[in-house]
Amino acid sequence: MVDCKTVLDIGCGPDSPIQYCEHLDNTLGVEPFQPYLEQSKQKKIHTDYINKSIDELDFEENSFDAVIMLEVIEHLKEQEGLNVLKKLEKWAKKKVVVSTPNGFFPQKMVDNNPMQVHLSGWDVEKMESLGFLKIFGLAGLKHLRAEIDHDSMDAELFISMKYKPKFFWFMIATLSQMLTYHFPSMAFGLFCVKMK
Repeated sequence: MVDCKTVLDIGCGPDSPIQYCEHLDNTLGVEPFQPYLEQSKQKKIHTDYINKSIDELDFEENSFDAVIMLEVIEHLKEQEGLNVLKKLEKWAKKKVVVSTPNGFFPQKMVDNNPMQVHLSGWDVEKMESLGFLKIFGLAGLKHLRAEIDHDSMDAELFISMKYKPKFFWFMIATLSQMLTYHFPSMAFGLFCVKMK
């Protein structure tokens, strides 16, 4: 996102990767879950914040260079997700970035946040049909992962590994990232970019 100076971060959560993008002039973090919003504010990740859900938002067309929604769309029902993607495209001047598990991947409530439950699945074919033509695989091979069944976002990195010892299989998944980055249909997660 080197060519972007303003970013809207939908569902920014407590620890958005935006914090590592030093070249940004203005970032707006949107988070409906108050505890996550407070954690993000304490870390001063974004320039500004809004405590609203996606359906309560409205911005002018082309309000931001980029609009990102990382690990959020799977928490929406499919039709709601499709409607939200149309909004993101309207608000973005240059690009829309979405990350999500590859296909439906069950997840229960996390951090006592009912919005953390997964309600839909988004795969490479679906994202391509929606105009996301740059898609990269994340988090290694999909078949190494099990249902996300932990109570906190602070859980260990390898908590979702299907096989034991979990740390060993996490290392295998990490190494497989070199392959899945280029072959996203094999990956656990997807990083999808739509240029305007």
